[in-house]
Amino acid sequence: MAPCKILVLDGFAADQGEAGAWAELAALGALTVHARTPAALVAERCRGAGAVVITNKVVLDDAVLSAAPGLRYVGVSATGTNIVDVAAARARGIAVTNVPGYAADAVAQLTMALVLQLALDVAGHSAAVKAGRWARAEDFCFFLRPLPELGGKTLVVIGLGAIGRAVARMAAGFGMKVVAAAVPGSARGPAAADRIPLEQALPMADVVTLHCPLTPATTNLVDRAFLACLRRGALLVNTSRGGLVDETALIEALASGQLGGAGLDVLTREPPPDDHPLTDPRAPWADRVIVTPHIAWGHDRGARPPAPPGRREPTRVPRRPAPEPRRLNRFEMGTLLRWSATWEA
Repeated sequence: MAPCKILVLDGFAADQGEAGAWAELAALGALTVHARTPAALVAERCRGAGAVVITNKVVLDDAVLSAAPGLRYVGVSATGTNIVDVAAARARGIAVTNVPGYAADAVAQLTMALVLQLALDVAGHSAAVKAGRWARAEDFCFFLRPLPELGGKTLVVIGLGAIGRAVARMAAGFGMKVVAAAVPGSARGPAAADRIPLEQALPMADVVTLHCPLTPATTNLVDRAFLACLRRGALLVNTSRGGLVDETALIEALASGQLGGAGLDVLTREPPPDDHPLTDPRAPWADRVIVTPHIAWGHDRGARPPAPPGRREPTRVPRRPAPEPRRLNRFEMGTLLRWSATWEA
C-alpha cells in the first residue's frame, strides 16, 4: 500500500521556517509542506494532495473540495473552521477538525495585555518618558490621563469556550466582575444556562471581549446597534476573528467617543491595506486603538505544528461515511492523522 499523502498548504505561520518542525507528520506519510499557497494555486495543489490536507488560513470552499476526489480529512491548524465549507465536506465524506484549545492561555494572555494597555497606556507613558517629559516634570510623577483600576469593573465575555474561560479566570484575578453573554446562533443547552442575553449584557460592560467563532450569525456582530448598547467610553477587545466586527461602525463609535478604545489582534482583511483607518497613526482615535498582527496564538508552545500522541495500533477507517465534522483537540487531531496513514492514498 502506498504511503498516505499529507499536504500542508500554509506552514510558515506555524513553523516560521524552522527546519524539522513537521517531522512527526512526515513520519506518518509522504509529506509536502508549502510555506504559503496563493488562492490561484489552492485547487491545483489539493487536486493531487491525496487523503490529508492541513490548512491554517487557506480557504477550502466547495470548488476546491470538488477538485480533490481523494481527500478524506481536512485538519485546520487553528481554533476555527470558518475557512472550510464544512457542509460541502460532510456531503463528500471528508472529516474536518480543528484545534480549539491549543493556545487558550496564550490568547487570554494577549487579551488581558490589550485590556491593560487600553486602561493604563503603559506604552504611551513609557514613550513620554523617553521623549524627556519626566526629566522636565516639576513633580516626581506625571499622568497622560486618568488611570482606572480594573478591580470592580465589568468584563462581558462573548464566547465562553476554552479561550473565553481562560480570559474570565485571568480577569477575575484582577478583581473584575465577569459576565458571560449568549452568543447569537449558539445552542441553548444546560451548559449555556448562565449566559445573559446580549442585549442585557452590553449595557453592563466596561470592557467587552470577543471569543466566539465566526459564523453567519456572528458576522458583523459588533455593528452600530451593538456599539450603541454600550456605556459611553467602554472598551472593546477582539482576539477572535476580524469578521466579527463591522469596522466602519467601529470607526464611527471611536470618532464619536461612544467607544473609549479598541484592542484588536485581528482585522477583517489580513494583512490590512496600507491606508486602513484603524492602523493610521494620524487618525484622531489612533491613541485609543491598539492593533497587533494576529499574534495571540503564537506563543512559544502554541506556534508549532500539533504533535501527535504516543504510538498506537493503526485503526482501519472505512471510506464512507466519514466522521461527522467536529472540533478536536491537538492530540485527537494527531490521532486522526495517524489513522489516515492506513487509508488508501
